[in-house]
Formats: sequence, structure tokens, C-alpha cells
Amino acid sequence: MREAGTDIKIIVNNLTVCYNDEGQDGVPVIIFIHGFPFNKFMWDKQVKAFKENYRVIAYDVRGHGDSDAGTDKFSIDLFAKDLINFMDELKIDKAMLCGLSMGGYIALNAVYNYPDRFDALILCDTNCIADTSEVKEKRIKTIESIKKNGVEKFAEESIKNLFAPESFSTKKEEIAAVRKMIVNTSKKSLCETLRAFYERKETCSKLIDFNIPTLVIVGKEDKVTPVATAQLIQENIKESILYVLEYAGHLSNLENSVEFNNQLEEFVSAVYY
Repeated sequence: MREAGTDIKIIVNNLTVCYNDEGQDGVPVIIFIHGFPFNKFMWDKQVKAFKENYRVIAYDVRGHGDSDAGTDKFSIDLFAKDLINFMDELKIDKAMLCGLSMGGYIALNAVYNYPDRFDALILCDTNCIADTSEVKEKRIKTIESIKKNGVEKFAEESIKNLFAPESFSTKKEEIAAVRKMIVNTSKKSLCETLRAFYERKETCSKLIDFNIPTLVIVGKEDKVTPVATAQLIQENIKESILYVLEYAGHLSNLENSVEFNNQLEEFVSAVYY
């Protein structure tokens, strides 16, 4: 029997996973995967908008929000396996995936390795390129800073790059919520996830094998994964379209949620109806 609602906890392969599950039974399923280092509640505006016509699920990735970190070494492969195990536990055979940033890494991995489990894909403000030596070095320094200076300082530094300039005056509530998500993530999970990022493999060369409808969304002012990175993804996936979101940086679903939801609705409707 399905349990609907928010902050639901289930055990998946000895790991406690916390998730929100709203909407109707017997309708298409959309699974939202949050970015780093956030949690499922970053998708609240999308869940609210889509729960009337779809079953919408947003879950906390291992070590984030209220999901356990477990004892395994963090990796994008592990996060993707967690997703499949989570779907199996909820008896979801097929779903549409929507992932932002880290959520996009997980979605790309899952769709490539488990293609029969997904109807369509939405990739938001993410990247298919592996970390360069320069980026790896930066992540290592960030890990050292977190260990030395704590999560609060990491949160302050991160927020500077996550939002478009205008968002700092127009999206203060969203910024405060994101800051809270970051500071509530443990040092261990932050460091483990950053290490998983710099160890991850590129997925650009695999995109040619993707055969499901794909929407690529990116904030026009995204400093973390600029428009060019989204264009690279879109150019290599056959059945894909690109939408550049005005008035948005890296957290496009929060910064311009109205237009984000409009594009998502148009895409999802075309896939399912």
C-alpha cells in the first residue's frame, strides 16, 4: 500500500530514505532529484504545481536532508543504484526523472545504466564533463576549508555563486531556505559528496545512446554550469530540447519557478498526453 505525504521514511537496503510522495495513483510518475548540498524541499514549488495531474516524488539523496549516509563510499554510481533501489521499494517500474546539478549527475548515470526504467528526462543546470584538474583541486581545497572552518562559512561562500545577481534582492526567502539546507548537511556528507564529484567519470560520450525525450534547462546567469555546458548536453542527446531561463542562476527552479514550471508542464504534457 502506497504511503502518500511528506517526510516519509522507508528502509531501502538497510538505508533510511526520506521522501515526499504526492499526487494521484495510476498516473505518470515524476521523480525529482535535488542538487548539492540541498534536500527534497528545494522542489516544493514543482511538487505543488504538478501533484494535481501526476504522482510527484522528491527524495533526499543519501547523506542529505533526512536520509541516512550509510557506510558505503559515496559515488555517483552508488547514488544512482540508491535511486533504482528506492524505485523498486516503491514498486515504480518506470518514471520521468528531473535532476538539478548533482541530481543531473545522478539522473544521467541512472538513465544510461538502467534505460528501461525511465520514460523521459529533465536535466537542470548540470554537466556531463568530468572535473578538470583545476576543478578537482578546487574541490579538495573546499573539503579542507569545510574541515577547518565549518559548514557556516561554506554556506556563505556557496550562496554567492548559486544565484543570479537580482535574486539577492528578489528571492531573499529562497536564499534563506537554501542556506538552511546547506548548514543542516553534515561535514562528513559534504566532504564525501565533493570527493564523489571529483572522482566521477564524464557522461558526454554516452549521451548519443540516450533514446528518451529530454528537456535541458539552464539559468541564463548560471555561474556553476553555464549555458554552454547545457548546450553541449542538448547537442549530444537526439530527442532533446534546450530552454534557457531568464532571471535565474544555478537554482533555476527556485529563481524563476513560474517559467520553469511552464516549460516543464509543456514538456511533460507532450511526453505523456
